[in-house]
This record gives sequence, structure tokens and C-alpha cells, in this order.
Amino acid sequence: MVFESIKNVVVVGAGTMGNGIAHTFAQYGFQTTMVDIKQEFLDRALTTITGNLDRQVKKGTLTEADKTSTLANLTVSTNLVEACKKADFVVEAATENFQLKSQIFRTMDENCPPDVIIASNTSSISITEIAACTKRADKVIGMHFFNPVPLMKLCEIIRGLATTDSVYALTRQLAEKLGKTPVEVQDYPGFISNRILMPMINEAVYCVMENVASVEDIDTVMKLGMNHPMGPLTLADFIGLDTCLAIMNVLHEGLGDTKYRPCPLLKKMVAAGYLGKKSGRGFYQY
Repeated sequence: MVFESIKNVVVVGAGTMGNGIAHTFAQYGFQTTMVDIKQEFLDRALTTITGNLDRQVKKGTLTEADKTSTLANLTVSTNLVEACKKADFVVEAATENFQLKSQIFRTMDENCPPDVIIASNTSSISITEIAACTKRADKVIGMHFFNPVPLMKLCEIIRGLATTDSVYALTRQLAEKLGKTPVEVQDYPGFISNRILMPMINEAVYCVMENVASVEDIDTVMKLGMNHPMGPLTLADFIGLDTCLAIMNVLHEGLGDTKYRPCPLLKKMVAAGYLGKKSGRGFYQY
């Protein structure tokens, strides 16, 4: 496959990351199909995308014509099998759950044309393990975007053990076409971003649990002392405490070092349903 032949992109998953990825591909001129299991998820995603486009127009980063063409490039479907048959490139952005992802990858592998690259937006799960669920391990790659996808410039591109140089080169070219700065990462738990970020967040939660300082003061130290744009506990609330816990578990299990042990308070908050901004309560009230 050559870069110029990529016209139709399928994005699997219409959640926060999926709708952001679909929005970005559509904005940059790709015919984009966003797939999820329920029409209501897709309707919600389209509402989110339209709202985000309106904000871009209001800020002057997009024109009204850009918004119209982006929405025209975007279609939705609940039929993964049919969407895959017409795909030139696929990005999976489902929940961070290996069983779910492996099932989706098997379906995509069976129904996509044989030369199609299948990328995963996973933030922590092994690309090599995901690729092993398919008969095209050489064409499976990680393409980890950051939230909010239309605005964030970074894209981690993760090679599985079998990923070929040509597949990596094409995926990198695609990321650049989307206005992203790609970085090459080998397939280790948490890749680069989460291997560094999540232990910092986890340590901040330990500071709360051990009454080292208040939530607000911990965030203030990192904002004013380390020049971070937001504190680690605010960031955890935005990411979702359940996502933070899931990634810490992957790091702990995959690397086997006790320094990656999830903080008991983080586990307790997730068990209580305090997931951050999306649930209305985390370290802060929303």
C-alpha cells in the first residue's frame, strides 16, 4: 500500500478518543467512517464533534467552509464488518480492555482488504499481543493520539515485534498529514507518555492518602514549581481515574516493579465510582 491510496479511513469507537480521531481525519480530507455498537453512541459523538468544530470556527482556527467539509467527510455506522470492507486504513479506539480489543481486531482482520494497516490507539496494551490475534501481524501498529485529538500535536507510533519498516513509514506519514508530530516508540508497557505520566499521578495520589498536603496544594506545587499547565490530580480527573488505574495495573503487571503498584486510594475511589470529571466527582467536584 502507498500513502496516496489512503482515502477511506475507519475509526472504531465513538468515545472521547474515537470521536476526536474521526474528527481529525475528516478535517484533513479523509472520507471517515466512525463505527460503534449503538446508534446513540454515534449520535452523541457527532454532537460532540459539531460542538468542537463550532469552537474552532469561533476561535478562528477553522472557517465555516472547513466545518462543512469536515462534517461532509464523516459518516457513521454500527456495522463494523461492512465498514471494514471499504477501508484503506483503520484506527481502533475502543475501551482499554485486551479481550475487547482482540475480538475487534479479529473481526477487522477477517474483513479488511489484505493490504490494509490496522492501527490501535491503545495507551498501554501491547501491540505485539494485539497483532498476534490477527493474520497480519506485520501490518498492525500503535497510533496513540492525545486528548483533545484535534488540538494535541503528539502521536506516539508504536512498533509491534512484527511491524515492518514500510508500515511504520506509512503510518508516520499519515500522522504528519494530520498535523501531528510523530515519535517512534518500541512496544513496552505504557510506551513513553504513560510510563512517565502515570507514576507521577499515582505518587500524587499517595501524597493525598498520606496527608502530605491537600489536593489543591499538591496541584499548585506542580503548576507553579514545575511549570505544568495543570496539576496531576486535576489531570487525573480529566483523564478518568478508572483509566489511570487501568494503566497503572498494566505497568505493574507488565514491568513487575513495585514502584508501579497502584495507590490504594486510587483503587478505592474507582470502586466508589469517583472517576473524575466524567462522573461529576474525583479529586474535585464538577
